Amino acid sequence: MSRSFLPVLLALLCATPSWSADETPAVAALKKALAEQVNTNALAGDKVKAFAVKELIPLCTDAVWITEVKAQNAKKVTLDEIKKIDTEWQAAESELPIQKQKLSNACAEEVKAVAKRLSVLREIFVMDDQGANVGQNGLTSDYWQGDEDKWQKSFKESKGGVDVGKVKFDKSANTNLQQVSLPIIADDGTVIGAVTFGIDIGAL
Repeated sequence: MSRSFLPVLLALLCATPSWSADETPAVAALKKALAEQVNTNALAGDKVKAFAVKELIPLCTDAVWITEVKAQNAKKVTLDEIKKIDTEWQAAESELPIQKQKLSNACAEEVKAVAKRLSVLREIFVMDDQGANVGQNGLTSDYWQGDEDKWQKSFKESKGGVDVGKVKFDKSANTNLQQVSLPIIADDGTVIGAVTFGIDIGAL
């Protein structure tokens, strides 16, 4: 085995699931499937794969995010209303009440706590079962993500999946970011929403 291959092998060996043993078989099976999808994703480098499996997949069952996503889903907001909010959100020249709420609610506070603990995460935003924002640590350019791969491939019609975006230079953060999106999974294994993480590649 060549020396140059060793770092890659070590990264993949480290990218093993590390979630709670008291989870239901359905949750454990889905997390295992997500880990396999991450580790075979062509856009994710070895460090991103290891980080996503070790740190991000366990967050798919964050208790606060589950509670907040369930609460938003229960409101049964129509897609037309979501799109109307999205239009207002994108056109706003000053902070809207809903934007302030999405940056300060319980979901947002948990998002900020996660970003503080995992400092390589420059952005995090949680979405409901239609792709509408639930909570975030920084204002996104739009409210509705339902027409984008980050939500469609991670929510995956309530089945759960993985979406890894291309590495892009973020002017506001002055660094290269890569988005990894995963499902939000309820205790019974049901996929109820999704979450996108923006990883600072240079800080990994």
